[in-house]
Amino acid sequence: MKLLIIVGSVREGRFGPRVASWFASQVDGQFEVDVLDLADVSLPDALPPNGMALRDVAGRAPEMQALAARLAAADAFVVVTPEYNHSFPASLKHLIDWHFTEWQAKPIGFVSYGGHGGGLRAVEQLRLVFAELHAATIRDTVSFDRHWERFSDGPLVDAAGPNAAAKVLLDELAWWSRALAEARAVRPYEAGAA
Repeated sequence: MKLLIIVGSVREGRFGPRVASWFASQVDGQFEVDVLDLADVSLPDALPPNGMALRDVAGRAPEMQALAARLAAADAFVVVTPEYNHSFPASLKHLIDWHFTEWQAKPIGFVSYGGHGGGLRAVEQLRLVFAELHAATIRDTVSFDRHWERFSDGPLVDAAGPNAAAKVLLDELAWWSRALAEARAVRPYEAGAA
């Protein structure tokens, strides 16, 4: 199974890569891991005027075709997101909106950080967005309140709780990714294709 970890923030001085690196280190052979940092992705500013055009990957620029293929190859996703203004970053929404079938019938887990709420408001809003795209979000999350203290000068401080939460999330992702991959192999997912 292939797991794509998405670093959702592109802000200067962001913690996303540190959090994503920690999470990737928690994957214990259950997945082949790929990390997609949105700071390294260049998406066109404007979406096509017709949502149906988002499904025409063949008509896109080569780098956009490669990005769509990378998303399509994943069996599961983990979105690493901060909470900005009680929501998730625009860079993440832009990536999501540029793709449609790549998310369908696949599990999505969340690792969040931000303030005293640990980024959970961003996660709850992302659940609504991914539901519209026919993705299956995982109930359990990993969240970091006061992340600037937890990831201050090296390894994660007080790692026992987050490590245990990561194991729960990864176990659930492994189950869902296998179940949904088997289901897609038997019967390709076509809901929402019209």
